[in-house]
Amino acid sequence: MGNGDGTIAWRELLAEAAARVGERDARRIVEELTDAAPGQLHRELDDLVTERALARFDEMVARRAAGEPLQYVLGRWGFRSLDLMVDRRVLIPRPETEVVAGLAIDAVVARGTERDVLVADLGTGSGAIALAVAAECTAARVLATDASADALAVARANLAGLGRAAARVSLHDGSWFDALPDGLCGSLDVIVSNPPYVADDEDLPAVVGEWEPPGALRAGPDGLDDLHCIVDQSVRWLAADGTLVLEMAPDQTVAIARRCEQRGFVASIHQDLAGRDRAVVATREDAP
Repeated sequence: MGNGDGTIAWRELLAEAAARVGERDARRIVEELTDAAPGQLHRELDDLVTERALARFDEMVARRAAGEPLQYVLGRWGFRSLDLMVDRRVLIPRPETEVVAGLAIDAVVARGTERDVLVADLGTGSGAIALAVAAECTAARVLATDASADALAVARANLAGLGRAAARVSLHDGSWFDALPDGLCGSLDVIVSNPPYVADDEDLPAVVGEWEPPGALRAGPDGLDDLHCIVDQSVRWLAADGTLVLEMAPDQTVAIARRCEQRGFVASIHQDLAGRDRAVVATREDAP
């Protein structure tokens, strides 16, 4: 695409890319390469393209045309107030999970600011939930866990860009509660997780199933293995009035809410931005 001799403008490349990957994705790619401010791409379109930028443009458009998710092509994606680095080592942050992070933030805020609020984000991936909680709640001290060293490397990179709030986040390697220090058992104020919840044999769109890490997606024959594990163990790890916040598929919420209630929680089901049941929030029944 283009001739790379310094005589092609971004406007021409935008049109060529739109024909290959669609107008929305083409615009995001050109915005990324020109570093255009939101809503200001029109100011850049008549600028000439350097040879180096043209090479990057050709690579990014080819990757997107081959089916790679736009978020991975760009190498970053927005999540609430954050701009996160993302690649194939981690799940793409989604609007559904922004809602789950908001529920966790609500649980932290409800506890006040008189002392640190101890939060565990289990299976942190890119760090999206953990870093959002830390960024938006100055009282939160967040422990972010993941069994994937690759995911923790991405979370670490994102943590480095968090600013002062990063001092209140620590990363821990291990599966679910095994990653946490034993001394914290029974003292966590909030546990939040977006665990794998897709059944092993469930069909997924190619843009998900062929690109995103399967270990962060699939969880047994009915997709409930990890959700059951977290619910069952959280009874030991939460403080007496602690709160559990879990993301899951819409058709899993009733079963997980029931399992929480069977283990002594008061549970409620919450919807995502599309109006689908998406999360369960459960509080210990022995709360004062």
